[in-house]
Amino acid sequence: MANRISSEPLPENSQRLVGRDAMRLNIAIGYAIAQIVKTTLGPKGMDKMLVSDIGDIVITNDGATILEEMNIEHPTAKLMVEIAKTQDKEVGDGTTTSVVIAGSLLRNAGNLLDKNIHPTTIIKGYEMAEAEALKLLSDMSKEVKVDDKEKLKKIALVSMGSKGIGSVKEKEHIASIVIDAVGQVAEENNGSFTVDLDNIKVEKKEGSDVMATELVKGIVIDKEVVHSGMPKKVENAKIALVDSPLEVEKTETDAKINITSPDQLEAFLKQEETMLKKMVEKIKEAGATVLFAQKGIDDLAQHFLSKAGILAVRRVKRSDMEKLSKATGARIASTFDDLSADDLGEAGLVSEKKVGGEAMVFVEKCKEPKSVTIFVRGGTEHVVD
Repeated sequence: MANRISSEPLPENSQRLVGRDAMRLNIAIGYAIAQIVKTTLGPKGMDKMLVSDIGDIVITNDGATILEEMNIEHPTAKLMVEIAKTQDKEVGDGTTTSVVIAGSLLRNAGNLLDKNIHPTTIIKGYEMAEAEALKLLSDMSKEVKVDDKEKLKKIALVSMGSKGIGSVKEKEHIASIVIDAVGQVAEENNGSFTVDLDNIKVEKKEGSDVMATELVKGIVIDKEVVHSGMPKKVENAKIALVDSPLEVEKTETDAKINITSPDQLEAFLKQEETMLKKMVEKIKEAGATVLFAQKGIDDLAQHFLSKAGILAVRRVKRSDMEKLSKATGARIASTFDDLSADDLGEAGLVSEKKVGGEAMVFVEKCKEPKSVTIFVRGGTEHVVD
């Protein structure tokens, strides 16, 4: 019989469990979650069709996706979901396996509890088993060199089994792209290689087939060129990255300017124009042919940039600015006054392209880029995800 505490008011038809009863309930729920995804595991695993409240359909055998789409409220069940999310974030695969193992460990813990073994003893036993498992895995593991593309391809193909990629040809195409991307950004240090996955940008756009997915040796920005009169294509580009606005700076305090005549208004506007022209001149003097600004670009400044033949993109995310810096070798300047030729980066081609009916800017053909883009294509949003 479950222990019930009635000293505090509880919602109708509810009860509070404590001690072993609470443990057994939590174990049962954790094991039930594991059983839900267990049937998707392995080469003969089955897909599940998930239908949302609004009728959206997702078909997948990926454990993390299944659990994320479920409407889960119980705290223990949420912990099982977090196991899958952590596994997906850290490794990118094995989400179902991690949940199934966790469910089996919970069930075995329940059997040990029924034999009156204390929870602390069970935890210590699991910690000992973990240490032994890690030792065995270390002994079983084999070194894979970064230039051994065949082995790396096999590893990549294993994790694609649950990602909704259809044919073998499509999987091999994606696997080759991933391997090339990793090889491009890998950094050697004392004979070992490290890969910072933040240096691989994944840009997704539906509207084509999976085989159109490509590795861009540079960065793809989901923005458009700011002015219609600017060039849409610049070869052998000299790239400036600036994180300040190309606008007339506003004062920090509120100020009023009394203009009593047309001449005063004209002088005021002329001064603004002069300030913007000076900023554009700094860009030209540095030798830049492409500008990426983290903040805004004034309409008049856009006109001056257009007349100078400079391709410009505004309000670029900070993360994209940092990736552009690694891909092109450019340094991010704090202000336009600080900008010099030494700060400029290089790319073989910068162009605006229409993809899926939307304009995007491609910075490609970079020399030895340390940040690249996997440009993922697919027929639907679910496929590209």
